[in-house]
Amino acid sequence: MSGVTVGIAGAGLLGRLLAWQLAHAGCEVSVFDPAPGPQPFFGGNGQVDATPSERPCHAAGFSAAGMLSPLAELENAPPSIAALGWRSIALWRDITHRLAQRPAFEECGSLMLAHRHDIGAAQRVLARLATPGASGPQARALDAGELAAIEPSLQAVAHAWLLPGEAHIDTVHTMQAMHAEAPSVAWHWSRPVIELAPHRLMLSDGDSRRFDIVFDVRGVGARPALPVRGVRGELVWLGLPRHGLTRPVRLLHPRQRVYLVPRSADLVVLGASEIESEDRSPPSLRTAVELMSAAHSVMPSLAEARIVNLDSNLRPALPDNAPRIDATHGLVRINGLFRHGWLLAPALVDDALTACGIAPRELETT
Repeated sequence: MSGVTVGIAGAGLLGRLLAWQLAHAGCEVSVFDPAPGPQPFFGGNGQVDATPSERPCHAAGFSAAGMLSPLAELENAPPSIAALGWRSIALWRDITHRLAQRPAFEECGSLMLAHRHDIGAAQRVLARLATPGASGPQARALDAGELAAIEPSLQAVAHAWLLPGEAHIDTVHTMQAMHAEAPSVAWHWSRPVIELAPHRLMLSDGDSRRFDIVFDVRGVGARPALPVRGVRGELVWLGLPRHGLTRPVRLLHPRQRVYLVPRSADLVVLGASEIESEDRSPPSLRTAVELMSAAHSVMPSLAEARIVNLDSNLRPALPDNAPRIDATHGLVRINGLFRHGWLLAPALVDDALTACGIAPRELETT
C-alpha cells in the first residue's frame, strides 16, 4: 500500500477509521470535511436562534453513547445487522488495543429492564431477539438478587435480562485518538466536498484533487449522489461522581428507546430519541424530560446528577434503513449507518476495503 494516494470526503467516524487504518498501511491520505476542526461540538449548547447553515457541523459519531448491542438490535433490525455487529465488537477490541491512548472499551454485556406494567412489551421484544438465523448468545433473565449483585445502583426494577457479549466504547475519545494517532494524514478542515468521481474530489471552492482512490463517507452530506436522509437523535450527558453503573442499560419505554451508558466513573450518557426530522436545533424539553424521568425511575441516584451536555445530531439513513457500500474502480461510497454507526463501522470498513481490492490484513500496523 506504500505510496497509494487516498482522498476521503468526510472526517466522521468512518472517515477517521479509514484514515487511521490506511495511513498505518503506508497510504498517502488526505481528508476533507466542512467542520472547522477535529474537536467535537455538542449541538445543544445554545444557538437556538441560529439557522441550520449557521450552526457548527460536527460528526454524528460524536453524538453517540457507544452501545455495541447486536443482540438488542434484533428488536428492529435483521440478523444481518447483528452479524455485522458481532464482527465489529471483535474489531473494536483490536482497534482500541492498537491505539496508544487506549480509549475505554468494555465487553461486559448489557441489561434490558422493564417495569411491571411493561412485561407484555418485554416478552414481545424477547421473542424478536430469538429470531431464527440470528447468531450469538441469548438473553438471560435475572432475578432481583442477581441484578443487585452486578448493578447495585439500579433499583425499583421488576424485570431484568442480561444480554451477554455486548459491549460499549468511549466514542469521543476514540474519535479523538484516531485523529491524533494518524499524524501523516493531511486533514483539511472547513473544506467541504461537493462532488466525487472515480479518482477525483471536487471542493466547494472549485479546487479539484486527484487520487488513486476516493471514499465518500459524508453521511447526510452525500446528497444528491445517494438518497440519504437525516434522522434526528438527542442525548443527555449526566455527571454524577461514583455513579456505580458498569454496563449499558436499556429500559423498555412506551415512546422512546431509553438507554444509559457509563462513559466514565463520573459520567453517564442518556439517550436517545429517534425522530424523522432534519431539524438540527438543540434537544426539546419533551425529549429531555422523558429520557431523564425514565432513567431516574430505574437509577434513583441520578436525581443528584448534573446535566453536562444536551446534544442533538442527524444520523444518516437510506430508505431501507440498511447500510450500503458502493464500490467502483477509484470510488467507494459507504453510507446509511442509521443508528448503528458504532455498531457497524469497523465491519463495513473491512468489507469496503475488500471490495476495492485492499485485504484487511494489509492494514495491520507494523
